[in-house]
Formats: sequence, structure tokens, C-alpha cells
Amino acid sequence: QVQLVESGGGSVQPGGSLRLSCAASGSIFSINTMGWYRQAPGKQRDLVASITTGGSTNYADSVKGRFTISRDSAKNTVYLQMNSLKPEDTAIYYCNAKSDRWLPRCGMNCWGKGTLVTVSS
Repeated sequence: QVQLVESGGGSVQPGGSLRLSCAASGSIFSINTMGWYRQAPGKQRDLVASITTGGSTNYADSVKGRFTISRDSAKNTVYLQMNSLKPEDTAIYYCNAKSDRWLPRCGMNCWGKGTLVTVSS
């Protein structure tokens, strides 16, 4: 199994920055992609950014140029650097890990519990 623990959420004013962290533990050898999703009130959970084991990244159009996803393999941790934050970025941000094999309690995807990001003046 894989366990994901997020940190770094909080409240910030528009234009500010935050860095989210997601530490993975357990059967991390089976992970092929990690990413961040977010869900705002009344909306579906959408992909924000992802990164593969090979280092390829993908971003939602709404965050391109403002957010950067990265990883530290030695620490089994992925990060989401969020700059120029806007009120519409307010959401619960969830860490996600996709596996190449079935994992107990996860299936093919593991999720963190989420961390709240609030952007307001």
C-alpha cells in the first residue's frame, strides 16, 4: 500500500505564494505518476498538475505559468509551488499517486486526505 501525507496548505492573500508537499511511503516502487488535484465547493475534483517517474509534467490550463510541480526522489516527496495565487485557486488540494499494480485500500490510485488552500483579501 501507499500512504500520502500532504502539508503546506493555509491562507494567503491574492498574489501570494504557497508550497504544498506530499510525502509518500509504503509500496512506492509501484508508483508511476504523482499529481495534485483540487476541489472547490460545488465543483468536481480536477487535475492541477502531475509528474511521472521520468519527469514529464502536465498542468491544467488555469495554472500554467503560475504553478510548478517537482519531486525529490530521495525524500519520496512531490511539491507544488504555487505563485501568483488567485481567489479562484481556493480549494482543497489532494495528492494523488497512480500505481502500475493493484494496491490494497487504493486500487490503482492512492489519495491523501487533502489540505485546504484559501486565497482571499
